[in-house]
Amino acid sequence: MAAPEETLRRRKAGNSGPEPDTPPESGRDPTGCPARLRTGTFWLTRIVLLRALAFIYFVAFLVALHQNKQLIGDRGLLPCRAYLESVRRYFQGRGGWEAVSYAPTVLWLLDWSRMNANLDALALLGLGVSSFVLVTGCANMVLMATLWVLYMSLVNVGQIWYSFGWESQLLETGFLGIFLCPLWTLSRLPTGTPPSQIVLWGFRWLIFRIMLGAGLIKIRGDQCWRDLTCMDFHYETQPVPNPMAYLLHQSPWWAHRFETLSNHFLELVVPFFIFLGRRLCILHGALQILFQVVLVISGNLSFLNWLTMVPSVACFDDAALGFLFPSGPGGLKDRVRKMQEEAARGTRPTLRYGCMVRQAVHVALGILVAWLSVPVVLNLLSPAQVMNTSFNSLRIVNTYGAFGSITKERTEVILQGTASPNASAPDAVWEDYGFKCKPGDLGRRPCLISPYHYRLDWLMWFAAFQTYEHNEWIIHLAGKLLANDREALSLLAFNPFKDRAPPRSQEEIVLAYRDRS
Repeated sequence: MAAPEETLRRRKAGNSGPEPDTPPESGRDPTGCPARLRTGTFWLTRIVLLRALAFIYFVAFLVALHQNKQLIGDRGLLPCRAYLESVRRYFQGRGGWEAVSYAPTVLWLLDWSRMNANLDALALLGLGVSSFVLVTGCANMVLMATLWVLYMSLVNVGQIWYSFGWESQLLETGFLGIFLCPLWTLSRLPTGTPPSQIVLWGFRWLIFRIMLGAGLIKIRGDQCWRDLTCMDFHYETQPVPNPMAYLLHQSPWWAHRFETLSNHFLELVVPFFIFLGRRLCILHGALQILFQVVLVISGNLSFLNWLTMVPSVACFDDAALGFLFPSGPGGLKDRVRKMQEEAARGTRPTLRYGCMVRQAVHVALGILVAWLSVPVVLNLLSPAQVMNTSFNSLRIVNTYGAFGSITKERTEVILQGTASPNASAPDAVWEDYGFKCKPGDLGRRPCLISPYHYRLDWLMWFAAFQTYEHNEWIIHLAGKLLANDREALSLLAFNPFKDRAPPRSQEEIVLAYRDRS
């Protein structure tokens, strides 16, 4: 019996540390299975957050590169140079700083005679920086601040083309992303700068406001949200339906009631899970990401739903996200496990002066976000709640919401031209211009472009609610199509007058019809 007892003593001793002559197995527990990550740290969370945010930035700058010249360039539909000149004239005599603070953009510092080149330069620089962060998974405050300043510079001169809620949402998310990183270090695991709890709670506070604001604006808005009938109409009347929207619209009535009720649960109840401990916080993140995936499948809502997933990542710690990373020795997961073990043994590095400064900056950030959240919270509590509004030109803390009202019939603006000598003649042949994604030809299958975004197509949906007098850019578009302007035509999918003389006359007519669904 002596030999078994000796073996047992050795096994017990092995639980407290490896045998002197036995090399430790990295990343494995005494049973030989890969060791699990501890809860409460967010090293891997930061990597996922940075890559997700960089992906959204990449898409946003790609859209800007492809469309800004046509929309706000030198010969665009609403040139940003004319906009900046009007801002400067408005604040003339009151100092240049007021104009800059009203529309903060680096374009104030550049040569306005080459605005197309300036816009391309901003977009290309943003694409380069976001690509680096996306591929490497590491960033510093300088890189993230560069992305934020570049995109803010475009949003603040984009006028109606950049008036959507997801532009402010990207700027707020990107602003928080700046403080998620070390100042200079470029490393996926900068050991001296762990992710700040204040910044992580900033992301959670953002997703809480996004979802609760969206839920409240619905309950206070259209009656169909209260009687659970909105989803009977949403799929066919949303701005840019996709192929799946057609199939979802055919669902039975009880499925639409379930969809609406589930929407209320996810937007009005689930957000409070954030404050109810780790497990419910993780459940909140999982449900909200799943919800956004369903919305991506059901419609082309630009990069809005993709962006809304980003702050939800802050609900997961390293233990919850460990499955996304390989478990091999020396990998990120293994290195995080070793850092957790060192912290558990109390072998943390000495707090340096730079770390104390960083903590002070994070406290100041928390105070700033709390102060700027006061009007946002008051708006959430107000019966006259407004959605997608910014209370400062930097768009650091904003209000959000979507589809407070649902249209019951679909109305489209159709652009037509004719080559007939007499446009008023009964036999004049009018031909349609085709858009890249906006519904038009009833025989064409809906497009699938999310997270990409055609800004003109989206604005045409809003234009159908008003007359052309309320949308001067439609007049500008019509004039450019009369001249077969190449830049303007690049925004469209089909030009009926390609390779022939431009139309002699053109007009905008509003046709009411139900789409393919």
